Amino acid sequence: MIAGGEKMCRYLIASAVACMISATVHSNGRDHHEYCIIGAGPGGLQLAYFLHRAGRDYIVYEKGNTAGTFYTKYPIHRTLISINKRHTGKTNKEFNFRHDWNSLISDDKTLLLGKYSKELFPHANKLVQYLKDFAKKLNISVQYNSTIGDIRPRDQKSGLFHINDQNGRKYTCNIITVATGMAKPKLPEREALRNLTIGYHELSTDLDDFEGKSVLILGRGNSGFETAQYIMGRTNYIHMFARSRVKLAWSTHYVGDLRAVNNGLLDTYQLKSLDGVVTGHTAYIHAMRKNDGRLYVARRKADTGHSPSCRVENFALREGYDMIITCLGFMFDPSIFNESVDFQYKNEKYPRMSLQYESRDIPGIYYAGVTTHVLDHKRSAGGFIHGFRYSSRTLHRIFENKYHNIQWPHVKFPSALHAIPHLIKRINEGSDIYQMFGVLCDFMIFSKDSGEVIYVPAFPCALTPQFVEVSGHAVPGKLVVLALEYGKNFSDPAADVFSPHRAFPSPRLAHKSNFLHPVLYYYRHRPTVAQFSQRPEKWILPIPDRIHHIAEDFTTVFDAPRVHVLGVRRFLEYIVEKDLRQFYMRQCMIISLLSTTVPESCILYDFKGEGMSIRGEQSESLVEMRPWVLGGHGLQLKRFL
Repeated sequence: MIAGGEKMCRYLIASAVACMISATVHSNGRDHHEYCIIGAGPGGLQLAYFLHRAGRDYIVYEKGNTAGTFYTKYPIHRTLISINKRHTGKTNKEFNFRHDWNSLISDDKTLLLGKYSKELFPHANKLVQYLKDFAKKLNISVQYNSTIGDIRPRDQKSGLFHINDQNGRKYTCNIITVATGMAKPKLPEREALRNLTIGYHELSTDLDDFEGKSVLILGRGNSGFETAQYIMGRTNYIHMFARSRVKLAWSTHYVGDLRAVNNGLLDTYQLKSLDGVVTGHTAYIHAMRKNDGRLYVARRKADTGHSPSCRVENFALREGYDMIITCLGFMFDPSIFNESVDFQYKNEKYPRMSLQYESRDIPGIYYAGVTTHVLDHKRSAGGFIHGFRYSSRTLHRIFENKYHNIQWPHVKFPSALHAIPHLIKRINEGSDIYQMFGVLCDFMIFSKDSGEVIYVPAFPCALTPQFVEVSGHAVPGKLVVLALEYGKNFSDPAADVFSPHRAFPSPRLAHKSNFLHPVLYYYRHRPTVAQFSQRPEKWILPIPDRIHHIAEDFTTVFDAPRVHVLGVRRFLEYIVEKDLRQFYMRQCMIISLLSTTVPESCILYDFKGEGMSIRGEQSESLVEMRPWVLGGHGLQLKRFL
């Protein structure tokens, strides 16, 4: 274990502080827990599950009277856009989780959303019931009807966080994790605009309210298109005003962009059926006015290169509207913090945090759930349950190493030969690296002398320079990192992802692969912070000493012996400088008589404790015997294949 003295010292100090806290807190009449989680949504419940399983002292505070309070109202039109794929043709749980976008990780086989709904896009009420059952069946410690607020920085004397609920009841915590989600609706900046519009959060779901109405929607996210999809059969027309071009999820490969299930408005727009999308920022809307009960948009005067008359007469939004709806998304609500906290947003809506999910504003406070998507925004699936369930697990593993001196989960193999089947299995089944592609990576650590390989799964790729400190595993020398990636120039709003030349299934062209495929990075030495910061644009890791792209596969099954597995084996052979092919004993015997080198599989399996030994003195006698067997010619067997 690296940095052992310092790490053990830190662990002992943390343990001593915890014991001191336990003794002093109860004497003060406060409720105390080592871990306090605020919010019983999917992110908070997932973290709580792992803390519960590890036997840690924790509590979840939930402001509502049920788990998943956010989903009792949202999405407004009650249809989730997270895929509930119940059948894959396989029984492997980990593989099936690659395509289950709603379930949380647990050991209970009944706790899958597919047991609650058969719909591909389930009703939100099904998710609420599922989260409620998840908390109940797994005995998650949740205190409902508790609105936590007034969170201050850690007390310097006690080392504790002091928090209160709406009834003035006081609590203390060693570590706080905020899992309240993104529940604060974003509203127009100008008050005049807010007064004349209807927010997504206050929309009616009665379709009769939209009968024969002309509607303008501000915003082009999934909530805006979801609203349009719901009401478009009742309206005269719907115009959508967006600050940038529409980004389709199938082009960007980002699940937070517009999903096909909601893009009916694009169809009626392009087929000129009155509906339409206008691109521009809401700042260009100068004012609104009411006239005869209708709302009219006045554009801000600006030099557009056209004459004033053209600018006014052909203004896209010159028609009046019966209602204007704002669908500008959601943001984190910092009101849970005390006013003394200098809270600042990242990307206008997320809390700032480190790569270990720790708050940049209040050290010792962490985030779980959808807010952690700030670290993979516009890149991976961290904004959805199928992504942040793994972020919550990652946070728990960080806690275990940092506060309890427990290494990151790992598997040890006596050699690279033994590790190959596990590597292939992870490539084909691992759900964490599949859904959090480019964010979570698998690490293979090679020992210098023994040939042992330690396999560490689902570690944050961005923490590679801090791998030793965060995982608790030493990296004495060579390192291989497995990541799943799309082609670097394939994901773009303007990309033609349906081009006839979109796929490159040949192993010779694997480096040109566009679709999600495995990539192996080899480093003689672990990359430094400086190397990581200087990596090329679009690269998730620094340029390695050697790289291997595994050819993309139409079914994302990468187990073809020659197309996929052969390249992986040869890549590892280069690294360990050994023959990693598998042979029968008869073949091993022939090779041992004809060659001065023997494959690794023969050493580990066929000659280990049975038959002829090639170790020590017997190995030398065998080599001496070869010239006699070969008639003095000294013939050597070359590589098969």
